[in-house]
Amino acid sequence: MSSKIIKKGNALKKVVKKVEHRTPLRVIIPAGMANAKPPLGSQLGQRNINVANFCKDFNTRTENIKEGIPLPCRIKVKSDGSYSLVIHKPPVTFFLKQAAGILKGKVIKDEVAGKITFKHLYEIACVKAQDPPLALLSLPQICEMIVGIARTCGIQIVRTLDPEEHAKFMKQRKENYMKFREELQEIKKSKVLRAL
Repeated sequence: MSSKIIKKGNALKKVVKKVEHRTPLRVIIPAGMANAKPPLGSQLGQRNINVANFCKDFNTRTENIKEGIPLPCRIKVKSDGSYSLVIHKPPVTFFLKQAAGILKGKVIKDEVAGKITFKHLYEIACVKAQDPPLALLSLPQICEMIVGIARTCGIQIVRTLDPEEHAKFMKQRKENYMKFREELQEIKKSKVLRAL
């Protein structure tokens, strides 16, 4: 009797279709640094992708890119367990921060975090125009999109940048940032003291 139940169970396994994920998995992975640790490993494991093979594949495909650059990826899982991997160009915010020479966007409201020129803007737009999601947009539309992102990051777009003036600006910004961090530390200390 129990052998009939086992045979029926095996037959049902063959009949049941595997779950097919229709929407692609969207992740940002640093170039050449994919590994099986969470969150990437768990996200891939949930979709029945061989994590070790994926990491090896991704790292070999991104070995010509500087290690650590964030790359948005779209992973489409097929019903047979295989996958298709589309690697996009780095995010616009990454390019803007690199061009402005800053690590963080604006910290204080209405602060100018950095400055870039129209040439930087155009070059970023040319690179991002190669991404599949932006394929239907014209170069001026992509430039407008990047201007909006730059505004939210606190990056100002200027015609020209004088190196001496820019160095003074960056020095002043660093001083403002350090003062802001000190104020935050004082607020945290006062909250801890109130809690005691």
